[in-house]
Amino acid sequence: MSEQESRDNAAVDAVRQKYGFGFSWLVLMIALPPLVYYLWICVTYYQGELVFTSDAAAWRRFWSHVAPPTWHAAGLYAAWFLGQAALQVWAPGPTVQGMKLPDGSRLDYRMNGIFSFLFTLAVVFGLVTMGWLDATVLYDQLGPLLTVVNIFTFVFAGFLYFWGLNGKQWERPTGRPFYDYFMGTALNPRIGSLDLKLFCEARPGMIFWLLMNLSMAAKQYELHGTVTVPMLLVVGFQSFYLIDYFIHEEAVLTTWDIKHEKFGWMLCWGDLVWLPFTYTLQAQYLVHHTHDLPVWGIIAIVALNLAGYAIFRGANIQKHHFRRDPNRIVWGKPAKYIKTKQGSLLLTSGWWGIARHMNYFGDLMIALSWCLPAAFGSPIPYFHIVYFTILLLHREKRDDAMCLAKYGEDWLQYRKKVPWRIVPKIY
Repeated sequence: MSEQESRDNAAVDAVRQKYGFGFSWLVLMIALPPLVYYLWICVTYYQGELVFTSDAAAWRRFWSHVAPPTWHAAGLYAAWFLGQAALQVWAPGPTVQGMKLPDGSRLDYRMNGIFSFLFTLAVVFGLVTMGWLDATVLYDQLGPLLTVVNIFTFVFAGFLYFWGLNGKQWERPTGRPFYDYFMGTALNPRIGSLDLKLFCEARPGMIFWLLMNLSMAAKQYELHGTVTVPMLLVVGFQSFYLIDYFIHEEAVLTTWDIKHEKFGWMLCWGDLVWLPFTYTLQAQYLVHHTHDLPVWGIIAIVALNLAGYAIFRGANIQKHHFRRDPNRIVWGKPAKYIKTKQGSLLLTSGWWGIARHMNYFGDLMIALSWCLPAAFGSPIPYFHIVYFTILLLHREKRDDAMCLAKYGEDWLQYRKKVPWRIVPKIY
């Protein structure tokens, strides 16, 4: 390992220490699963009302709605998970190399997300059309599925813990078993060519999210004889986001999760439970709320989504192209940048001259556009924008700390050149 790589790894470790979870990891692991149940119960049984009561009997009635696992739900999820794993391994797609590992090696990844995505939709559509699968099955089985997937992720995280105990030098566990269970003990656990972290990051959670949305829309039609404009907006926006994700799937290889985070309960549960069961809250709410939107409201929400997408994707593509060719023209002019002592280039023009994380700003605009179609009858559809704002603020601070540790004075110069963190003129 070179001296520079050693410094980079030290910077990552410093950020983990400063922006890690401390002892809050245990609170998260205990509190987050009940939170997902709480939100689902409020939407499904209490018309989206947030339930707060000091009555013990009322709380017992509330939690009695937690659904036990069923063989039907377990069979559905097993078929789903194994089917997506098979597509990850065998579906056609280019093979690309990931980022350099601490020992200098690179792993190969099969980028076949868009094929798997479209193939899955075609198979599900065929099964529904032939009457072999009920279009509303994911809505009807949402409670049992939530329990099944929770149980599975806790067990799967245990498997991942033991898998990584004899890992490579940079993957050594901390010696605190429960913390290592939470954070993971292996950076890139693989079964043959199946990279478990990359697989769970996208396939079984993200495509499931879309199918759940479609099932919500089918349920709304079954109950009310219509699919409302708000439901169409939510399903359309989120479908577009997922298609875009899989078209640019290779970009996930440069993310913090893939490059630096070990694969334990935190990522596993987040990918398989948190993402599909909380990102569908807007569609869950709209199943029983068939309100209309004024034309001006529809136009404004669509404009917000498209503007957010233009900023989000434009900023990411701009940085991707700059990394491949620093001499590339940015907005009609040669790219401006700061060259660090390590040789890295920090882009200071285009979107990246406006704020240091303009892609986050676009992502937040997209997230808000997903919530607004639900109108204002309940705060639950807005859970996503609140959570996502907290997540991105924390991630920006973590990234800033890592870059400061890595680049030192050059990063301070970059901060002066581009003072705004996420939202220009505000933050």
